[in-house]
Amino acid sequence: MQRENHNLGIGQVAKRTGLAVSAIRYYEDEGLIKVLRNTGGQRRFKSSDIRRLSFIMVCQQLGFSLAEIRHHLKSLPDERTPTKRDWENLSKHFKKILEHRIQALQLLNEKLDGCIGCGCLSLKKCNLYNPEDKLAEEGSGPRHLIPD
Repeated sequence: MQRENHNLGIGQVAKRTGLAVSAIRYYEDEGLIKVLRNTGGQRRFKSSDIRRLSFIMVCQQLGFSLAEIRHHLKSLPDERTPTKRDWENLSKHFKKILEHRIQALQLLNEKLDGCIGCGCLSLKKCNLYNPEDKLAEEGSGPRHLIPD
């Protein structure tokens, strides 16, 4: 398989992704993308780096840490452009996490205007949700809102 050329400059990648040049350099420093340099020392990017950077941006907006993103990006090949199958495999894990977060957000949305299950017993209504502070037996924190 032929290797993809590194023919894009950092300015082109910044324009295409909407990222600041400094952000692209930061992601390189963090090991999220691998960049080659030409004989003049300029960074050169593959077109597939645009997808990687876009993926990083989306994951960050969804609340994933750079460490989590870095860990999962390691499953993608550096030596070639990731295929559709590569991206599908990577996205399976993220989909599971997002489904779990969606369930937690739906539960929070349903309960937020009432008791949040903290076990404080300060609201009259808490006795209905948590009589005799039974939730304390399940652990600390907002027990009604922490999914199993």
